[in-house]
Amino acid sequence: MRKLDHTTIFFVFMGSFLVLFILIPIANLMVSSNLNSIISNLQNSAVLGAIWVSVYSALIATILAVIFGVPLAYILARHDFAGKGFIESIIDVPIVIPHTVSGIALLLVFTSSGILGAPFNNLGITFVNALPGVVICMLFVSSSFVVNSAREGFENVDPRMEKVARTLGSGSMRTFFVISLPLSLRSIVVGSIMCWARAISEFGSIVILAYYPLAAPTIIYQQFENFSLSGATSISVILISLCLALFVVVRLLIRGWGVYDTD
Repeated sequence: MRKLDHTTIFFVFMGSFLVLFILIPIANLMVSSNLNSIISNLQNSAVLGAIWVSVYSALIATILAVIFGVPLAYILARHDFAGKGFIESIIDVPIVIPHTVSGIALLLVFTSSGILGAPFNNLGITFVNALPGVVICMLFVSSSFVVNSAREGFENVDPRMEKVARTLGSGSMRTFFVISLPLSLRSIVVGSIMCWARAISEFGSIVILAYYPLAAPTIIYQQFENFSLSGATSISVILISLCLALFVVVRLLIRGWGVYDTD
């Protein structure tokens, strides 16, 4: 075994602080939970329904972020144009503004009389206290992760490879799907995972726009507000365990597909 140098040992020590800072509260939450309460909540249809709302809505939000965010990321990576910096700033705004502000902004736009809410309402789609409202809240706060990660992936692809493909007769769309997209897949997948994770944890904007149907963070807050710390803790443990399990499965699948290979 290679002996670690002093710099590596120092960095390991410093990094361990952050790992423990994250690990200790989560581990303490897990061991502080009441097993009977966890079992009871696992049999509670309202709790299971709220968790399903979060998982399902986050998945839909992630799919929408990939569909619309990957093309935008490619444009930002490959082209310089007037207003590019402004577009990049707009993409990052949802990360920095308070999520209650996001909720208010979305409420004004997607209410039944709002700019976007009114035409959707005519089609029978409502957002206030409805599942589509949960989805757009999640999409609003998490889509930037897909765009930024995918853009970094496209920027790491040598443009000369795309030019060679085009000189050999490949069209721009075919070049994108055969060259650019596969070589950027790792970044897109990582961005998608982060997008889903951020979406499933959203609370502030959902409470304002779509309190119902109850999502997992909302029902946890509801339990805490009703002075049921045991209930809130047990639901939190269930949600954390589910997220950890999904993360492990997704990462194993990604490694199995060779997405993380760098050779």
